Amino acid sequence: MQATHSSAVMGGVGGFAGLYDASALTRLPKPLMATSTDGVGTKVAIAQAMDRHDTIGHDLVGMVVDDIVVMGAEPLFMTDYIACGSVDPDRIAAIVRGIAEACSLTGTSLIGGETAEHPGLLAPDEYDVAGAATGVVDASAVLGPQRVRAGDVVIGMASSGVHSNGYSLVRRVLESAGWGYERHVAEFGRSIGEELLEPTRLYTRSCMDLVRALNGDPAEAPTADDAPVRGFSHVTGGGLAANLARVLPEGLMATVDRSTWSWPAIFRVIAELGAVPQADLERTLNLGVGMVAVVDAEHAESALDTLSAAGEAAWVMGEVSAHDPQDARVAEAGEDFVQGAKGVDGGGVLLTGSYPS
Repeated sequence: MQATHSSAVMGGVGGFAGLYDASALTRLPKPLMATSTDGVGTKVAIAQAMDRHDTIGHDLVGMVVDDIVVMGAEPLFMTDYIACGSVDPDRIAAIVRGIAEACSLTGTSLIGGETAEHPGLLAPDEYDVAGAATGVVDASAVLGPQRVRAGDVVIGMASSGVHSNGYSLVRRVLESAGWGYERHVAEFGRSIGEELLEPTRLYTRSCMDLVRALNGDPAEAPTADDAPVRGFSHVTGGGLAANLARVLPEGLMATVDRSTWSWPAIFRVIAELGAVPQADLERTLNLGVGMVAVVDAEHAESALDTLSAAGEAAWVMGEVSAHDPQDARVAEAGEDFVQGAKGVDGGGVLLTGSYPS
């Protein structure tokens, strides 16, 4: 934990609360605090079954920190919560070590947490994890639907696998097929359990690099309303279309071409093993796209270059246009069209084409 601390962290580990010196935030004209909380879902069941606990922390940080990055916010600090049936020091240390390593990779200070024993509620080897992160963004630099325009392009960034959503479906498929987590799969070169524990990819630094490169530093000048990076969508529960729709305003629609990327092997295996309909897969899993950027079309190549330099496999997967309810493609799309999601009355997303075989 201490290795994640910046000079802004006050005090050490073990206090009733963590302290963070916020005086540096005054460099921004109008700093806004951004916060998010999340867990990793039933992926913990696989970690427990495999008795491997050093990767679940990466998942937690990715699920929490990258949810504030989509607002254009730079993460500052994070706290975690681990509930378990019985404290196993080595297991808890492995979990926290994974959280701390991911915090270091995202530039986030891990300033506190809680470990709670719940005997009688959780079995001795059972646990769950959750976390919350706080970041900062200047009011002039907040990203989101208010910036998106017709003509913008949609850029996808590759996922590292299933990430941390859809594991109830995945576990059900394996159970129905009689596959244990130790089963070796030639396509992966390792067991199915090891493949499913592949940590969630962390997009934090890549997204912040893109914002700084194209939109500039708001501490030096307010971010223009037409700054090239319009927003991001973190592809988590609900899949690509539902999450992309959340960052589009009413009246606009993103058309995404499935033929622009191929599914990683893990998704093909799950689809074929469980005979899962494509529509169900698209509503549940990321299918190879973990983060999406919406960018001004004239800056698309610069955006791709910046993301590539940051280590991301990124490509243009679609474009934004005005949403015409009379558009025949939309009227005939059925489940291929999503409008508004997760309580947000936003824009629409139309999935077209077919995935490469």
